[in-house]
Amino acid sequence: MASSFSGSVKAELCRNNVQRQCCARAECFGVLLFCNSFGPAGVRIITESREFAQRLPKLFKRAFSVAFDQAPEKDGAGKLIFQITAPEKIRLIMDQFGFSPADTLALYVNLPVVEEDCCKASFLRGAFLAGGSVTDPAKGYHLELATTHLSVCRETYALMEEVMGFYPKTAARGGGQVLYLKQSERIADFLTYLGAPVAAMGIMEARLEKELNNKVNRRCNCDDANTTKVVEAAQEQCEAIHFLRGQGRLESLPDKLRFAALAREAHPEASLTELAEMMEPPITKSAMSHRLRRLTELAEEGKEAST
Repeated sequence: MASSFSGSVKAELCRNNVQRQCCARAECFGVLLFCNSFGPAGVRIITESREFAQRLPKLFKRAFSVAFDQAPEKDGAGKLIFQITAPEKIRLIMDQFGFSPADTLALYVNLPVVEEDCCKASFLRGAFLAGGSVTDPAKGYHLELATTHLSVCRETYALMEEVMGFYPKTAARGGGQVLYLKQSERIADFLTYLGAPVAAMGIMEARLEKELNNKVNRRCNCDDANTTKVVEAAQEQCEAIHFLRGQGRLESLPDKLRFAALAREAHPEASLTELAEMMEPPITKSAMSHRLRRLTELAEEGKEAST
């Protein structure tokens, strides 16, 4: 089964090695605050990313020296579920982030955990791996992070502005909170910051391709419109020449106008530039346009005089 673009982004992020324990804890913090559930009752993380599933046990081992109480089989299919339910493990993990299982009412981003620049990137990487998604750029531009914690949403909002220089948009959805980006450049910058430059390049390439296609379409539409105008003008000129001939006035016209009329009659599909080159001697496009316009005016005057 082909991987989605969001899945390929997570796979790329999981190729980033975590060298420092502080970064492992920061990434775990992002995972826990954006996963399915984290609190005194336990940890529950559900993912469809095989790469993320392979990363999680190593990450928690590095950060807390703990193993999951429930983990999927290595070749498991569908949604992969990880759980920690042992009270001593929950207490150890919550203590690392300044929480107490007994009296913590609401989770928040404990700033000392993300004090270092490397830890900020690790935290946001974990948030995306657990609660993030990004649309295939061939279809549109949308990246989001979803959490059930209002304070976490607000503080992550401020953190993203601090490290990226721009604010995400926010929305409430189904009792949860969503941070999202819609601009292709900002999505690309954010993915690069998280550690997925290949995916970021894919977004920019898709954007350039769309811009090129739009430019070509605009040019084609413009050419079609111009072609229509040229055809309509040539038809009007031929009708004017036919009217003047019917009135017996064509042969009495000055040579410049008569030769222009004969050229247009013989070549109704020709452009002004082509007609101008047929004159003896050749004239400019502007001069040819003037002569044909004069023929149309003379036909109009003749029609008015006959009514």
